[in-house]
Amino acid sequence: QVQLVESGGGLVQAGGSLRLSCAASGRTFSSYTMGWFRQAPGKEREFVAAISGPGGTTKYADSAKGRFTISRDNAKNTVYLQMNNLKPEDTAVYHCAAVPLPFWHDAYYSPGAYNYWGQGTQVTVSA
Repeated sequence: QVQLVESGGGLVQAGGSLRLSCAASGRTFSSYTMGWFRQAPGKEREFVAAISGPGGTTKYADSAKGRFTISRDNAKNTVYLQMNNLKPEDTAVYHCAAVPLPFWHDAYYSPGAYNYWGQGTQVTVSA
């Protein structure tokens, strides 16, 4: 069982930056592929970024490429999402998620592939 707690959301102007963190419980964090998803009001949850257990593979949605960076610190059981050049369309609740397999699979683009979810942190980008 893994518990995930996100932090770092907030209100920022367009062009600004935020760094989200997701702290995980448990002693086998490096065995989990971690993902970030977001959900805006009235929209489906969508993939943002993911990182393999050892951290060697990262994947991004087209909307995140070049602006967002996912990373992890397995010694701290934490995954991060650095978001730069934020746009109003990035406004959403951001959730981290975990799947108990360390290596990337294309199924992990889908939220249904993840076993564990955090409660989410609100990101609001004003124009």
